[in-house]
This record gives sequence, structure tokens and C-alpha cells, in this order.
Amino acid sequence: MASPLDVMPSNASESTRPQPSKRGGGGYESAAQPADHRVEMYDKDEKNKLAQYAPPPPRPSCVRGNPGPVGLLAFGMTTLMLMFIETGWTATSDGPFKPTVIAYAMFYGGLGQFIAGILELIKGSTFAGTAFMSYGAFWMGWFMLEYFLTIDPILSNSLTGKTLWLALWGVLTSGFFVVTLRKNFGLMYVFSSLAITFFMLAGGVYSHNTTKAAGYVGFSCGSVAIYTALAMLYQDELGIVLPGISPVNFI
Repeated sequence: MASPLDVMPSNASESTRPQPSKRGGGGYESAAQPADHRVEMYDKDEKNKLAQYAPPPPRPSCVRGNPGPVGLLAFGMTTLMLMFIETGWTATSDGPFKPTVIAYAMFYGGLGQFIAGILELIKGSTFAGTAFMSYGAFWMGWFMLEYFLTIDPILSNSLTGKTLWLALWGVLTSGFFVVTLRKNFGLMYVFSSLAITFFMLAGGVYSHNTTKAAGYVGFSCGSVAIYTALAMLYQDELGIVLPGISPVNFI
């Protein structure tokens, strides 16, 4: 009877025997997993690691248009109306024109800007959405404040509180201005002049001349806001690039 050892040929193929590993250390690698397969698995692992740190792909936005011009126009138009009073062009601050400003502050400057801010956030523009919603809420709050003052005029005697309130908005606007250093000259002027206007209005609580000067600075702020909005509109609809809206990068 033949021995099992006699059945196996003495010159067995080298491919059926475990081969020494090329990495050294006396190990063996199976013929079922060649070296090129190990390299492929290594590449997949590296790709998976890189995918963890890669930024997420941009999400599609359901906002088709550009809400920027709407928000800037709502801000600029309402600001000009209020500055007509602060500069003294409409006689006194309690004259017949003030109810017009109060009404537009609620619906155009307030609600209009707030909606534009929501659309900007949906579109993915964090800065524009934050700014429009903040100033939209400011105008709606100003509307409510003026309404309460008609009910209880005693609230108008809180000079220190009004000064701190305006100064706080000046600080916030200064923070927004830093972001505009990577936007364009139009927005840079709007936010820088708006911050100055807030600070001057805060000082104008104790000085009528300071309030009047703030009115002129605020008027220029609102005018540039309207210009920037129209420039953005012309660029989107007509392809016309006006001065002041080209991207800048100062920081």
C-alpha cells in the first residue's frame, strides 16, 4: 500500500507552498491576497480617512434669486426717511412726517429686511442673513418703541438707557464692518458710516447738534446702501458692473 507521502510529487509547485513575506520577519503571505491587493486596500483606507476631514458638499438652495438688493433697499430707503427728520429737513422730530417713517420702519425696513435675511441664510450666506435679520429686528423694535412713546411719554426721559442702546448697536455694527473687509467698498462704507451714525446718535441724546450731524452721516450711509443695491441688481440682471462692488480682500 502506497504511503500518503508517495502520492504528493516531490517537485510540488512553488505557488502551492507558503512564500516568505517580502516585508521580512519570517512571516508568510497567502497567495489569495497578493501585494497589489494590499496596496488597493491601503488606498481605500486613506481615502476614507481623507473623506472624514473633507468639507461637506454645498447644499442646493431653493432660493433662485438674490435677496441682497431687497435687503439693502429696505435698509437704505428707511434710513433716508429717518435721516430727513434727524437733519431737520422735515421741521421737528414730532412733525407730521414721523408717522410715515414709523409705518415704513415696521413693514419695509423691518419686515422686508427680516425676510431678506431669512432667504440669505437659506441660500447659505451667513453674514448677509445675520446682518439683514439684525437690522430688520432693529427697525421693528424701533417701531414698537415709538408706538409705546405715544402711549407713555415718560419713557422718553430715559436718556442713559437710550445712549447705551444706540452705542450697543454701534458696537455690533463695528463687528459687522470687519467682515465687509472681504466684501466690497460699497458695503464697507455702509457699515462704517452706520457705526459712526449710531455712536453720534448716542451722543446726540445730550446734544442736538450732534444728532443733526449724525443725520448727515446717516443720510450718506443710506444713499450708498441704495447705490450698492442697484449696482448688485444691474450686475445680476444686465451684466453691468458699477464701481464699488468688486470683491476686495483686506484681511
